[in-house]
Amino acid sequence: MTHTISGQTALVGVLGDPVRHSLSPVMHNAALRALGLDWIYLALPVAAADLATVVRGLEAVDCRGLNVTLPHKQAVAGLAAELSPLARRVGAVNTLVRREAGGWLGTNTDVDGFLAPLRQAGADAGAGAWASRRAVLLGCGGSARAVVAGLHELGLERITVAARDPVRLAAFQASCGAWAPALDSWHWSAAAGNGADGNTAGGGGRSLADLLASADLVVNSTPMGMGLPPSARSPLAAGELEALRPGTLVYDLIYTPRPTQLLQDTRARGCRTQDGLEMLVQQGAAALQLWITAAGQALPVPVDAMRAAATAWLAAPTVVRPGPS
Repeated sequence: MTHTISGQTALVGVLGDPVRHSLSPVMHNAALRALGLDWIYLALPVAAADLATVVRGLEAVDCRGLNVTLPHKQAVAGLAAELSPLARRVGAVNTLVRREAGGWLGTNTDVDGFLAPLRQAGADAGAGAWASRRAVLLGCGGSARAVVAGLHELGLERITVAARDPVRLAAFQASCGAWAPALDSWHWSAAAGNGADGNTAGGGGRSLADLLASADLVVNSTPMGMGLPPSARSPLAAGELEALRPGTLVYDLIYTPRPTQLLQDTRARGCRTQDGLEMLVQQGAAALQLWITAAGQALPVPVDAMRAAATAWLAAPTVVRPGPS
């Protein structure tokens, strides 16, 4: 069924730069059709210099809600009239919701999206499944904050973030350490290829292979392998892959290609694997539910329709594959 746009059609969308590749319009418009809502979701490219003007303008034209993706997740927080406690803690906003009093509420649904597969895995394993577990997080970019917030919520015993840029790594540790005491960091030296010769608070003289050998969960938040031929595009070298124990859960936030080289390699070692598509679907569903509720509607979001539309689009042979958005 096609959507007829009229003078009554309301706007929702995603702001980013670039954003034309985003998969969000595919899954959100599928949900809006299933709900019968006269809304349309668009990808809206916005340069950093224009962000404030665009956010204010979209409020003025009665836009019902916005997702925010790279590189604006931190800058847009300063444009919100109010921040949720989670957005304030994480320091990033991926969703703007209309407030009855005017202005935008900035919040973060990436955390719930990231947690959805892990909560299911925990439910399958029984109560307290994550309490004594250890995680290694690769990368300290924009998505990594949501990952740490989610892992902290699960109550993991230890979270080690490994990153190549020592300055960014130190800043990440300083900004998250106050509210995530289980977090430590390890310098992933670029000079040593995929291995590393330096470490910070949590390294203790160990190699990345040592950290991986004791990990119950490995999360890749780096862009390594995204949208590229998968050969030689894994963030882990052969020796690091060999250190992983069978049964370790490897969670790659990338969802294209499916599977990524990292997930192919780790699956071959007997690891459990999870890509980032469910995170994308679940964070989008959470955002859409907030917008619908703010508009005074009592409608459940059709998550299955969103997942089916995203999966079908990725499987189509002639489309340009997107990256996470």
